Amino acid sequence: MRGVTPTHHGDSRDLLDRLERYYDAVPRSGARAEDFGPLTLFVREGEGWPYYARPTLGHSGAVSADDVARVRARQRELGVPESFEWVAENAPALRDAAERAGLVVHEHPLMVLGPDAPLPDAPLPDVPLPGATGRADGVAVRIVGPDDPVLPSALATPRLAFADAGTRVGAAGRAELDEAVRNSAGDGSVEAVAQRIRAGLSRVAAAVEGGVALCAGQHQPVDGVSEIVGLGTLPVARRRGLGLAVTAALAADARSRGAGTVFLSAGDDDVARIYARLGFRRVATALIAEPAE
Repeated sequence: MRGVTPTHHGDSRDLLDRLERYYDAVPRSGARAEDFGPLTLFVREGEGWPYYARPTLGHSGAVSADDVARVRARQRELGVPESFEWVAENAPALRDAAERAGLVVHEHPLMVLGPDAPLPDAPLPDVPLPGATGRADGVAVRIVGPDDPVLPSALATPRLAFADAGTRVGAAGRAELDEAVRNSAGDGSVEAVAQRIRAGLSRVAAAVEGGVALCAGQHQPVDGVSEIVGLGTLPVARRRGLGLAVTAALAADARSRGAGTVFLSAGDDDVARIYARLGFRRVATALIAEPAE
């Protein structure tokens, strides 16, 4: 497969099996699982990002377009996104089934951090980023605790980033961030993440300036594996190296907490080349299927 780093077949298979178990385990702390034979639908309990359907762990049977259609009907009934996520190499037949069911499939490089990649020490203090800003107080990267006043903006910033996807500098800035934080107040989403942080289920890192998060993301450790997720930079603050700095902080924190496997899905090949600077290497392809816009 184009762009995938060659590895010993046995090592590659062990790694993909480890990731498959992780993908099945990580939603279960915040969602209920509904069984659809070759597919499992995870439905979030409480506030937070919605989950998705994916291949059932250990199921060896074929998956059909009818299977996908049944799950989509249930997602519509529940009012949740008609979204499916999986690793191409672990479920090669699902792409054809998803496309025949009318979904559009997007490819994303799946990357794992090399064991010898140099990262900053963790836990991190406020680490300044020289040259990132002209302001005297500068930008600092830190792990965000459950009672940190930065947490609301650390959760709102990625939402603004995803609404204006890409790497170009965008229009959304501090005013939009303040509004997003106000809109989330009282809906339970911040406290839900705070509870996950207290329980050790999520870790949040942010690049902070002027008391707000200009860039933030999370990792979610389970049994020695952790995925870096939800990483986004406030559109006006892009192209300042903040995303790479926060990724490094999350990876270092994951390692410090015993994660032997740290991985992420890059948006595209250009973004993958940025993550490669930290020592991430492409090992497979993550697929997301959803309705056409």
